[in-house]
Amino acid sequence: MLRELRRRWRSYKYRFVPWLALNLRRQRRTLRYVPESSQDKIIADEDVFETLLKTFKALFINDFSRQADILALLPEVKCQYLELLSVEQKQSEVNSCNHQGQHVFSPEEVLFNTLGFTVSRDRSSLVSAGTGVFVTRGFVPRGTVVSMYPGTVYRKHEPIFFQSLGNPFIFRCIDGVLIDGNDKGLSRSVYRSCSRRDQLGPFQMSDESWLTATLQNPLAVGQYVNNCSHEKAANVCYQEFDVPGHFPVELKQYLPNIVYSHDIESHLRCVVLVTLRDIKQGEELFSNYYTVVS
Repeated sequence: MLRELRRRWRSYKYRFVPWLALNLRRQRRTLRYVPESSQDKIIADEDVFETLLKTFKALFINDFSRQADILALLPEVKCQYLELLSVEQKQSEVNSCNHQGQHVFSPEEVLFNTLGFTVSRDRSSLVSAGTGVFVTRGFVPRGTVVSMYPGTVYRKHEPIFFQSLGNPFIFRCIDGVLIDGNDKGLSRSVYRSCSRRDQLGPFQMSDESWLTATLQNPLAVGQYVNNCSHEKAANVCYQEFDVPGHFPVELKQYLPNIVYSHDIESHLRCVVLVTLRDIKQGEELFSNYYTVVS
């Protein structure tokens, strides 16, 4: 029992404000300093947008056979995807002897074919750290979106007290916005409720699959990235990204975030993890749990 308590504390202490206040100077290696909140960008928002768009389009095309209800309401979009699908099928026929329709890949295979790598959860290389996230295939260049932090997005005034109790998966953005990435208990129920509240007919405004073992968006594992240490330097960092209003509605089903309050007129906050250096196959991802605006 004592070992389990120690394990939970190692994970939870980075969200415990009194501990942070006492240990900021001692833990300089685990911090990331930015001069202004507006400069908390490793790569441009446009690059984040293009990466998500490229990945989600590939996932959508791979899932094309189950998108009929959505495409029936978007005839112009359907024509665009049919053209893309035709190109995909021609390329597939060149590389395969199977000409019996569209070949469906796993989401991990789609990610590899699109970005050149896959990431997945596994036991961390850190002692007593529990689950971690690894590059399981391929190569990730510096300045690449390698993961997303899923969860319910809370504004400063919104209730999160009960969800936060014993919860090591609450991420605090620089402006005070909170993202609850816990896939269990009350947090899980809240996310599912908000996600189904915002569904418009066949249009899903968010992805619920990160709550399960079968991910529809294979990038949605960022909440399991462990904090760096003196032995394991950070190789990724968090970057906030507000989803623009023109984000394609048919691709929102792959966004692993949902706002807690439906009546807020603002862009959806997402947090992505961006690589600080080249990362090879087999390496575990390590980040800074908190950013300090100096």
